[in-house]
Amino acid sequence: MSTYPNRRMRRKRNNAAIRKITRETSLSVNDFIYPIFVTYGKRVQDNIEAMPGINRVSIDNLKKEVDQICDLGIQAIILFGIPEVKDSVGSNSYNPNGIIQLAIKEIRKTRPDILIITDVCMCEYTDHGHCGITENGSVNNDKTLDILAKISTSHVEAGSDIVAPSAMMDGQVSAIRSSLDQNGYVDSLIMAYSAKYASGFYGPFREAAMSAPSYGDRQSYQLDKANIREAMEEIRLDVEEGADIIMVKPALSYLDVISAARNGFSLPIASYNVSGEYSMIKAAAQNGWIDEKRIALEILTSIKRAGADMIITYYAKEAAKWLSKTN
Repeated sequence: MSTYPNRRMRRKRNNAAIRKITRETSLSVNDFIYPIFVTYGKRVQDNIEAMPGINRVSIDNLKKEVDQICDLGIQAIILFGIPEVKDSVGSNSYNPNGIIQLAIKEIRKTRPDILIITDVCMCEYTDHGHCGITENGSVNNDKTLDILAKISTSHVEAGSDIVAPSAMMDGQVSAIRSSLDQNGYVDSLIMAYSAKYASGFYGPFREAAMSAPSYGDRQSYQLDKANIREAMEEIRLDVEEGADIIMVKPALSYLDVISAARNGFSLPIASYNVSGEYSMIKAAAQNGWIDEKRIALEILTSIKRAGADMIITYYAKEAAKWLSKTN
């Protein structure tokens, strides 16, 4: 009698209960970090056209926003600031009364336990839109390090738990770690944007943060989309410099990079499900071409499956609601 097939793999797919108990990758609200764009003004809840459902909010509206996030079970946020005044050296980025510093203090008044991560870069604060100090049309790496260190220290002084340098300057993690330690913040964490690619998926974010470069591009400091070995070297250097968490950005087109990082490093890995990925799903769903919930959760699961421990995503609130109804 034939015994073919010897293994019937479909047995584990026969019904929903079996599929659930044998599932290899689980997606949870605990995996999500929700990005918030903070701006000046009063009662501002400004919808970002390219990112349906995402708003710029003023500080007086932060409590409502953060309360909603916490009520959904999301435990972490990452803040991006939009200043009133920009200049060539991004001086408002490290101002003790800058937009992010004030936002952190406001959140801490009522939500002392929420995990606050702050993006550390200069592009939102410079009038030229580049991520550092520019000279003769290019970014001066070493002069930028001093500013990134000042920004990070000012964020932690205001109450940030984790600083996330995203400028992709050589030596930025070391400079920030040194500054934090010298100022007594030895327990503050650094989430390094270690493998941040020069990607076309950032377009909607640049509208949201008003941070598009006024000339040139960022390919001289962000990674080439074709390179993975270079990304692993960037991660290795950040680990050596003292990063506590490493990040791959974007997520969807770089799942292989997340996987390689997971296989090569033991530190927690974050990945950023960026604005363009979010907006593509929204646009296709609004046209009735895809099932939004199904596609969004499939993509988030793929990021987790690739090896990410945490996911920065604009879908955090919606995904938290969807998951609460299926668990």
